[in-house]
Amino acid sequence: MVREWTRKDAAHALRRPTTADDKYSRGVLGMRTGSDAYPGAAVLGVEAAWRTGLGMVRYLGPARAADLVLARRPETVTADGRVQAWVIGSGTDAATRTPADTAALRAVLSDTDPVVADAGALDLAVEDEATAPRILTPHDREHARLRAALGLAVAGPDRVVAARETAEATGAVLLLKGAVTVVAAPDGWTAAVEAGTPWLATAGTGDVLAGVIGALVAGATASGHTPDGAALGALAASGAWLHGRAGVIAASGASIARLPSMPPFGSGPITALDVAEALPRAVAEALGS
Repeated sequence: MVREWTRKDAAHALRRPTTADDKYSRGVLGMRTGSDAYPGAAVLGVEAAWRTGLGMVRYLGPARAADLVLARRPETVTADGRVQAWVIGSGTDAATRTPADTAALRAVLSDTDPVVADAGALDLAVEDEATAPRILTPHDREHARLRAALGLAVAGPDRVVAARETAEATGAVLLLKGAVTVVAAPDGWTAAVEAGTPWLATAGTGDVLAGVIGALVAGATASGHTPDGAALGALAASGAWLHGRAGVIAASGASIARLPSMPPFGSGPITALDVAEALPRAVAEALGS
């Protein structure tokens, strides 16, 4: 059975802060993302995490990317310290990763905090030593490379079957990005999330998605338990729903203030940063449900 993920489902992954909360109880997300070649990925992921709603983002990455992150989001902490979840790999390339970077990523993946592994960290996230609760976020081409590395057969046309196989083989939640995003947990739990708008097929939106999911996982972990299995899958699916809804809001121009006399906008092109900026409205709509 494949569950169609809805706004009400996504709402369960969100929590309104109360007067009893502080920045730690709302969730602290660590991010090892971006590179000298792709520093913008760090900016997009950090922006998305903040706008999804959490207590703190710690960014640990290259100096150039860190400077750009702080220029955009000065509230970001760039010192190592306590976190409750990680996002790693966005905007990085395994082929150019330094030994120091590899060691740092392996340390994260062998710890107990849940990890969202994207792009250049996917190869490390399927190693035997990667024992942390994990969400892997490949697109179809990355998924094909993962399956080859794992010794799995070439995936057939049924993306649900392929995602379930990969999740079972890795012991991780597999979020297979696409017009319909498929989320599968190792125990077979599966959900499907409609992208919302094809305008999301543009550079950087995957970095935004990783930040959204990371924020939700950090918030859930801050509540006192580490999500795994289907619970981690539900957070991944909720992140994909919020990302898709933010894309629709951005593409429709609904996040832009209009005079009452102005006609509604139609759907139009967006950038990844537009999606990140529309996330607070997507979160508010989900909470309102």
